[in-house]
Amino acid sequence: MSAQLSPIVSEFETREQADSHDRWFRRKVQESLDDSRPGVAHDQVMAEIENIITQAEARRRDHR
Repeated sequence: MSAQLSPIVSEFETREQADSHDRWFRRKVQESLDDSRPGVAHDQVMAEIENIITQAEARRRDHR
């Protein structure tokens, strides 16, 4: 059985959960570093996200 972690110290309930998340996170970071695709400019990403938000807001208004 795993020792409980303090919510002040960790968002995870157990050491195993924290370790599992750490492994997952490190794997995702490494995958990103290894990705050979070109980067996307911040302004382009923000414009795309703004468009997604605008469309979602319009759909929400239309369904009221």
